[in-house]
Formats: sequence, structure tokens, C-alpha cells
Amino acid sequence: MNSLHLVQHEVPLTWYLLLSAVLFCLGVVGFLIKRNLITMFMSIELMLNAVNLSFVTFAHQWHQVRGQIFVFFVMMVAAAEAAVGLAIIIAVFRTRATLAVDRIDLMKL
Repeated sequence: MNSLHLVQHEVPLTWYLLLSAVLFCLGVVGFLIKRNLITMFMSIELMLNAVNLSFVTFAHQWHQVRGQIFVFFVMMVAAAEAAVGLAIIIAVFRTRATLAVDRIDLMKL
């Protein structure tokens, strides 16, 4: 217990925020560069997790629970997004036999 308490104080707040920013930027780059639906979907999840890390960091810094409550809300939205998004991806793959965004830009079958 005591060693865990020491580890928490050794890592400064800025490192958590820097990690969050790096993860968010990787998500943005992955979303903009990759042309595969699954990769774009995972990039969105990476961006949501980066935001969650910032919420938890600030909640810990200010000793409030609001940030952790927002994290649970974001996780619920991400779970709903994953369920609906994966269903759409499976439906697109069944009809088009590809997940390349450039080839599925029309809504018409």
C-alpha cells in the first residue's frame, strides 16, 4: 500500500496529460490517414480513451468525482457506438465485400 502511494506521487500531472495528448493525436492521425472502417473505428475509440485519461487525471488532481462520472458516461457512449458501429460495418462488409472507405462512399447498393 505504501509503495503504491509513493508511485502515484512520483508521476507528475503533466506526464498524464502529455500521454493523453499523444494518444488523442494518434487517434486523429489514424482516423484521417487510414481508409479502412475498422481502423477508423479503433482510432475513434483511442481518442475517447485519451479524453477519459484526461478526465481521470483532473479528477485525481482536484480530488473530485465529476471526472470519473464523465468517464463512465463516455464509456457508455463508446459501448453503444461500438455496438451500432460494428453492426453497420458487418452489414457493409456483407453487401460490398470490402471495408475500404473509398469504395463504399455511396449509400446505394
